[in-house]
Amino acid sequence: MATISSLALRTPCTWLGQFIGSGDGLGGMNPNPNPIKLRSRPLRIEANKRVKKIRQVILKEDIGGVGKIGEQVKVKAGFFRNYLLPYGKADLVSPRLLKEMEREKGRIEAEQRRVKEAAEQVALLLQTVGPLKVRRKSTPQKQIVGSVTSGDVADIIKAQLNRDIGQNNIIVPEITELGDYIAEIKLHEDVSARVRLLVLPN
Repeated sequence: MATISSLALRTPCTWLGQFIGSGDGLGGMNPNPNPIKLRSRPLRIEANKRVKKIRQVILKEDIGGVGKIGEQVKVKAGFFRNYLLPYGKADLVSPRLLKEMEREKGRIEAEQRRVKEAAEQVALLLQTVGPLKVRRKSTPQKQIVGSVTSGDVADIIKAQLNRDIGQNNIIVPEITELGDYIAEIKLHEDVSARVRLLVLPN
């Protein structure tokens, strides 16, 4: 066993190394022959996955495969940034925009109601005014010379009722002789009128 005097004669580094290596702090008491081993764990590095950014937008026009005007849809941020926004096809959803869209929706609905009501009034007028008279040259067998077209009916309505109706909205049956016929007039998506045509000899 080493004495205190002999320890003092040794160099500090030698004495300290023996003291640590012996596993005790009291000259050999409570020896610990097995030094503590620190376990090292492998460092795991995971790459962050790119998160796809999505934008909630309101479409300002119909876009195939995306949606119709006025609809709220979710699109990729790049699609909105590079296409929809520069070309004025959509806006980001925001409280201000939603409020503006609600006001515009109310205005459009009010205008649609007004147009439909006006069409219903014209339909009622056409169906109560009596038959529209069309005069044509005819043969003794009551065969007419020429024809009766949708343009003819539009002109008669304009002359008699002072209403402008596009001839594309008027469906006239095939008329080959004098007599009574029915023409259908499309005044609105939801409003039509059936009008009597009375073909008379000129």
